[in-house]
Amino acid sequence: MNRKLRMGMVGGGRGAFIGAVHRMAANLDGKIELVAGCFSSDPEKSKLSGEDFFLDPARVYSSYAQMATAEAALPPGERIDFVTIVARNDLHYPVAKAFLAAGIHIICEKPLAFSLAEAKELKKLVDASGLVFALTHNYTGYPMVKEARAMVKAGKLGRILKIVAEYPQGYAITALKDQADGAISNWRMDPGVAGVSNCIGDIGSHAENLVRYITGLELEEIAADLNTFIPGRPLDDDGSMLVRYEGGARGLLFASQISTGDENNLNVRIYGTEASIEWHQEHPNELIVKFAEAPRQVWRRGNSYNGPEAAKTTRLPFGHPEAFIEAFANVYLAAAEAISDYLAGTYPRAEGYDFPTVADGVEGMAFIEAAVASSKENAAWKPVHDA
Repeated sequence: MNRKLRMGMVGGGRGAFIGAVHRMAANLDGKIELVAGCFSSDPEKSKLSGEDFFLDPARVYSSYAQMATAEAALPPGERIDFVTIVARNDLHYPVAKAFLAAGIHIICEKPLAFSLAEAKELKKLVDASGLVFALTHNYTGYPMVKEARAMVKAGKLGRILKIVAEYPQGYAITALKDQADGAISNWRMDPGVAGVSNCIGDIGSHAENLVRYITGLELEEIAADLNTFIPGRPLDDDGSMLVRYEGGARGLLFASQISTGDENNLNVRIYGTEASIEWHQEHPNELIVKFAEAPRQVWRRGNSYNGPEAAKTTRLPFGHPEAFIEAFANVYLAAAEAISDYLAGTYPRAEGYDFPTVADGVEGMAFIEAAVASSKENAAWKPVHDA
């Protein structure tokens, strides 16, 4: 490509945390430029957000449907190359459907859709379109997560026996203590907008996806105990579950938003017959490797012993920490490679691309709905793929 990719955005206007993260990530490597958007369902807020981003007012739209139609009508040298969807869960499917019909590639926030049924239908649309669709499970972008994945692929852990994944947060505990809700009284607790789950859909899905990305193992069955500790809220704010993976591995998965004192303590431990690995999102530049009869090792990002997967996604020399924005940017960078190849007529590459796809999104929705179904039956075992 001899130019930057032209990006549009749906959602993510003034006051939206994740929209700003997406824009920073997309801009980090200088390969993408935001040129258009519908940043809010409120036309005035969308207009003001466009002014914040110094966009041409003619490319700031009052609805996503108007945006999809107008951008598709522009000459190929002017229209957006892809759209980023950072709207609420209930809008992911209709927005994606509109832009796929317009022939525009998509990068979408997780979860993929409002329901598993929508997710499956969206996958059919993506497959039929042949367009690039990336899902921003951003924790897959960390270099040492990619190092962990490479170790598993190379057989360095042996046969995987046990997996423990946790994502405790404590930010919602103030509501339980009758303090002002503030930012936590939001749409994620509305089942008409968020879907069947809050905590598991929001952060538990990250833990599930991280395990699947590193190990390549698919969930078979789940026994879940979801809870709502904050009175008056219709969706879960905590959940614990036993999980069974294909090939016989067993695991524990825990996600919570009422874990007092924790911030974003996503971590994963994977135990094999030859070695085990441990990674913590709040200390992302380190990967701990443990053995039965040898001292444990701490692998660090940016060193010559890192494999090519980690090296490709490392921007700074060792000793200079990289973190959340850079990991997010690695998802954008990989998606940009695929979109650029598509525009050049060389898509797809034989070796594939390293970003979460619509298929990962379907798996995530199956996990969420199976967890909810299990919890409703007192943690009964439920098959994930028949959820």
